[in-house]
Amino acid sequence: MIPRVESGAQRFASYNLRKCKGTDGHRAPGRVLDVINSLEADVVALQEADMRLGPRPAALPPRLIETHTDFIALPVNASPVSVGWHGNAILVRKSAQVDAVHQFDLPGLEPRGAVAADLPGVRVVGVHLGLLRASRQKQLHAIRAHLSKLDDRPTIIMGDFNEWSRHGGLDPLRDAFSIFAPGRSFHASRPIAALDRIATTKEIEMRDSGVMETALSQRASDHLPVWADLILHQSA
Repeated sequence: MIPRVESGAQRFASYNLRKCKGTDGHRAPGRVLDVINSLEADVVALQEADMRLGPRPAALPPRLIETHTDFIALPVNASPVSVGWHGNAILVRKSAQVDAVHQFDLPGLEPRGAVAADLPGVRVVGVHLGLLRASRQKQLHAIRAHLSKLDDRPTIIMGDFNEWSRHGGLDPLRDAFSIFAPGRSFHASRPIAALDRIATTKEIEMRDSGVMETALSQRASDHLPVWADLILHQSA
């Protein structure tokens, strides 16, 4: 169980779905959606929400999201059969107001990208960074460059940062962001690494955060979802 959202806070969550393939070897999108529903989040960033090859069909179909949750997947996809961009997707509540969505191309040896959504009072960026630290740092610099071209608003970057160190490797963010590791989220069956992170600009207040570790989440993917309850203060 995770605590209820504190009054005045909003819950943001991140979840690497592993293309909906669980630790038991079964691919079960409905099980993944049960985990997402249990988070009680307002916004969820997803990684590996699409298959990797060909036209990259959705591993987590948008129609299933709409019929089995109170979320919709934002239109960040480039292919009509995908739900995300390079596997990254953002879910928001059906009642949410969305001002704009963005796709960011990222450098690196592997094809990578990030997605962003402009919501009232906040921008949410979903990421899945590369396996090599040199690539991750270039990708973080690229995200900062993309953000600099947009209007200034409080920003949350969350996703699978693929960084095994709890303290190093994320220097391109540290001048403007507070970086949180809610807990060990990988491997779901025996968590040893805090690969999934949440970074916020300074005007955002962290009230609580954690890792959702239940019998269901330990089976649904090789990552456990992470969450944070945040108070959004407007920048001066």
